[in-house]
Amino acid sequence: MERKHFLAAELFAYSFANYADHLGVNDRFDKDMPDEVSVLETAERDNWSDDRVARALKCDVADVPGWRVQFRRAVAIVDAPTPAESFRRAVRVSIIQAGKEGLDSELATERLVTQVCYRAADLAVLLQQTGTTLDHYSEELRRDPERPYGNFESNSV
Repeated sequence: MERKHFLAAELFAYSFANYADHLGVNDRFDKDMPDEVSVLETAERDNWSDDRVARALKCDVADVPGWRVQFRRAVAIVDAPTPAESFRRAVRVSIIQAGKEGLDSELATERLVTQVCYRAADLAVLLQQTGTTLDHYSEELRRDPERPYGNFESNSV
């Protein structure tokens, strides 16, 4: 998979493996979703107005701020310096989202567990893509939270 496919998978909430399975058999995955990623990437780079983004994406202008946040999060995850950091960022997003939705039931907890498992599956795809193994990132995955890798704002990862 190419970067645009990883971004599209992240933006549209598909696991990397599921997205890869659709490549070459579905124009939505081969062209449509990557085209929307390109629109958002250009909009970020060139500082497009929300109106212009809405026209390009054919969506309501009220939806554009959410698309921008989702795109920035996708970029932070996909462009992380290592597969381990990508995993950490993705899990962080899943936990923050679960916290916003509430973790007040067994079902909510199980949904979070499922999301973390999806993130682990995504990590497996990244490891395969980079030709590395999980043990290579053992120390990075066990990093002390008192010494974080990066500083993330609340609307980022």
